[in-house]
Amino acid sequence: MTDLLIQNARMVNEGREFSGDLRIKGDRIDAIAPYLFAKHGEKVLNANGRLLLPGVIDAQVHFREPGMEHKGNLVTEPAAAVAGGVTSFLDMPNTKPPALDAATLEDKYRRASGRSRANYGFYFGASNDNLEEIRRIDPKKTPGLKIFMGASTGNMLVDDPQVLEGMFADCPTPIITHCEDTPMIEVELAKARAIYGEDIPVDLHGEIRSRAACIKSTELAISMAKRFDSSLHVLHISTADELALFQPGPIMHKRITAETCVHFLHFAREDYARLGNLIKCNPAIKEASDRAALLRAVAEDRIDVLATDHAPHTWDEKQQKYEKAPSGLPLVQFFLACALQKVRDGHFSLPHLVRKICHAPAQRFSIAERGYLREGYYADLVLVEPTGGTTVTRESILSKCGWSPFEGERFDARVAATFVNGELAWNGAQLVGPPQGRRLAFGR
Repeated sequence: MTDLLIQNARMVNEGREFSGDLRIKGDRIDAIAPYLFAKHGEKVLNANGRLLLPGVIDAQVHFREPGMEHKGNLVTEPAAAVAGGVTSFLDMPNTKPPALDAATLEDKYRRASGRSRANYGFYFGASNDNLEEIRRIDPKKTPGLKIFMGASTGNMLVDDPQVLEGMFADCPTPIITHCEDTPMIEVELAKARAIYGEDIPVDLHGEIRSRAACIKSTELAISMAKRFDSSLHVLHISTADELALFQPGPIMHKRITAETCVHFLHFAREDYARLGNLIKCNPAIKEASDRAALLRAVAEDRIDVLATDHAPHTWDEKQQKYEKAPSGLPLVQFFLACALQKVRDGHFSLPHLVRKICHAPAQRFSIAERGYLREGYYADLVLVEPTGGTTVTRESILSKCGWSPFEGERFDARVAATFVNGELAWNGAQLVGPPQGRRLAFGR
């Protein structure tokens, strides 16, 4: 490793923006000060007033390995992540096979080792028949337990009330939930089939996967968490109606927290006419009024974490009719650029955004020594040119699926460099060096 001094940076960390220098020694942040002088043999990077942020932690991704490598894998998707300033990710368990036991979880860590350009953690999965495995989870080996309390693939839908109670009562890690009520969705889907047959319009997706289905399932998860004093994190909030179920305020005082995703802050129902199945996801993108409410909820700390739910599918899969087209969007490469646009548009401040995408994920999932610009912490950093401009083109996309719902859009900011464990991983134009990603440690 080569020691590096970054000078003349505009750092953003823990509610502050300040100018100064930062020294990387090995894989750690060695010093942060208004002025640091270069040491003999030390490389120097002049930031020229550009923003220096902690590396982004994306707390919800589907990188598809094992079992669905034709969509993405633990090489391609982490590469897309670091190109967008994401230095760590937490990957969901609904792979093939799903991570429903300790051995399968460890296999995912083995697959990522030496191949992933970003740091990695893998959630443990829940099913109706793995309660005993859940009770034996080592909380230092996973960020949390993912429970699909709504539609899922394979056997990962947990709909046995006694099993669900056991999970909320005994899980030794935070519980992370996907909340949609499956029976309610099936009723609405049957209505749409009766009217449209195989030609269901995609803009009905938000009515089929309705706000009522979201509310009912979210209320159930919160009621169970309160009953058993569980640590609960509800994923991808998509409706204004659910927001009243969560309390505003600092994350450190909460046992029940909420997350939304960048696409819910960017798209709305009218975008189905232009993008169709390319923005079909679960839960569904809904109305412009929901988008506005979610932006306010991020600003007022009712939403605690902002993530992507990055879920690549092939272009051909997305070209199928509504019911056959899979749900999910590839988002990780342009997550930070899109989120910074919301700062530019005045919805919340830059330090506030850094809290949602860097500090809060580290704090919520007890990720050790990452997510902040702190001396002694790992040197996961992203250098941002605020007016450098990012135009999303097909040629710029690194995700294996090769497309993005953002294609043709231009964001004001540009990721000029990404550092992972002290090493340059992205130089603003291309990937650099071998993969530097490491297994995340959970300080519990």
